[in-house]
Amino acid sequence: MRFGLLYEHQLPRPWGPDTEHRLFKEALAQVELADRLGIDHMWEVEHHFLEEYAHSSAPEIFLAACSQRTKRIRLGHGIVLLPPSYNHPARVAERIATLDLVSNGRVEFGTGESSAEAELGGFLIPRADKRDMWQESLGAIARMFVEDPFLGHEGKYFKMPVRNVVPKPVQKPHPPLWVACSRRETIHLAAKLGIGALTFAFVTPEEARQWVTDYYTTLENECEPIGYAINPNIAIVTGFMCDPDQQRARAMGEDGLKFFSYALGHHYVFGRHEPGKTNIWQNYQGNPINIPGAGGDNACVGTPDFIRKRLQQYEEVGVDQVVFISQAGNNQHEDICASLSLFAQKVLPEFKSREEKLAREKAERIAPMLEKAMKRKRPPRVPPQTEPTVIQAGMLP
Repeated sequence: MRFGLLYEHQLPRPWGPDTEHRLFKEALAQVELADRLGIDHMWEVEHHFLEEYAHSSAPEIFLAACSQRTKRIRLGHGIVLLPPSYNHPARVAERIATLDLVSNGRVEFGTGESSAEAELGGFLIPRADKRDMWQESLGAIARMFVEDPFLGHEGKYFKMPVRNVVPKPVQKPHPPLWVACSRRETIHLAAKLGIGALTFAFVTPEEARQWVTDYYTTLENECEPIGYAINPNIAIVTGFMCDPDQQRARAMGEDGLKFFSYALGHHYVFGRHEPGKTNIWQNYQGNPINIPGAGGDNACVGTPDFIRKRLQQYEEVGVDQVVFISQAGNNQHEDICASLSLFAQKVLPEFKSREEKLAREKAERIAPMLEKAMKRKRPPRVPPQTEPTVIQAGMLP
């Protein structure tokens, strides 16, 4: 089993003139530390207009900065929003390939659509269309990575003529594909399309067992890959803070993780938000509800022994990666770094010692189902070409 860190760039009010600058500098320092400690992945969200909850509207910039400060950690988009009004598919393909080049092939291409009204409404995206927009865009982007030239696209949500989309990624045929999942139906969809499931549902180990079973059953029987390689992996997200003292670990991390849950609910479930004016942190302090999973006994918040036992449960049910949330609420940079260092010293080596063996056994076990699935892949639908595309250069102004 592998491990990752998730960054939303949370920033509760009140804000000072330097708070965002400090937030990004500290996050970069944490990623550098994680790279040195042997953490496998870091994931960066894309969100727009979600004040206090996520100040990460340009993840490609942050990931590019990380790529030049690290050597081995995998750089994950967790996720790129794919409806074309957020990001044109060609621009996504170009950015992912460029990041793969400058990072020497370390990109994980996570994708999604969002469900927050602030984002959908801000970009005038119809809620009823967002899933179809995501799938149409992802299929086209996968083709852009491998076709030379890209043979064009005529779909419901975007059209594009023949063009050679350059550069191409280092990883062939393309970086691993993922989709954000918060419900079991999306787990099924991930397996049907042959992409990794990056789950944000804060599931218990027993719930994870069912998700894993559903995923591989669907992969074996129904998968028609949307990409040109299958990424058969399940990652789960959980709260994290590690300290020799259980109560101190909770004191260091739980309030921030509870705010994470509250701010998530505010923007996605129950909140009424006035841009630039609503104070989510103040509202949280007056009504600190706790959504199960982000903090408490269901998270990896506690001593190294407590966290080890919880991670062993996830490993036993077949989870491939556990992604930690520490950068949440007002959690302190120093506490996050100390927590990561202790985890790397006391817990990580045990899982590293059996990672290669478990990965090899899994690869041997699922190789036949992957081979069958790739045979189900349908040829792409491309616009009819009656004659070669020739582009007449325009006059310079």
